[in-house]
Amino acid sequence: MTEPGRAFREAWIAGVQKHYPGVPKPGYVTPWGETPDWERLAAAAVERQVRDFVAVSDGRTDALSREQKGRFVAICWIAQIHKHFEAPKASYVADWPELPEWQRETDADIFEAIARAS
Repeated sequence: MTEPGRAFREAWIAGVQKHYPGVPKPGYVTPWGETPDWERLAAAAVERQVRDFVAVSDGRTDALSREQKGRFVAICWIAQIHKHFEAPKASYVADWPELPEWQRETDADIFEAIARAS
């Protein structure tokens, strides 16, 4: 098994490269080795939450819609932002309807990549 959080980050980068319109901000595609410590911890936590969710659901998360999968990742990430930042920017904790389409698609891709690897 790879370092906790790495699968999340790799799925994030792949999703950004696939769904982001135009050229993504450099921070969106920063390789794992250059990712800030707080972000590595957050990625590891969310990856663990997805793996645990798949496990306690006996793998039946495959029946969820892409939106449901993406929403799960998004809400877990928002909790991590609140954990690591006292007063995060509103865009960092935006609810699902306020997220751009590329980010919603990327969050769903993250869930599916982690679930496949679980």
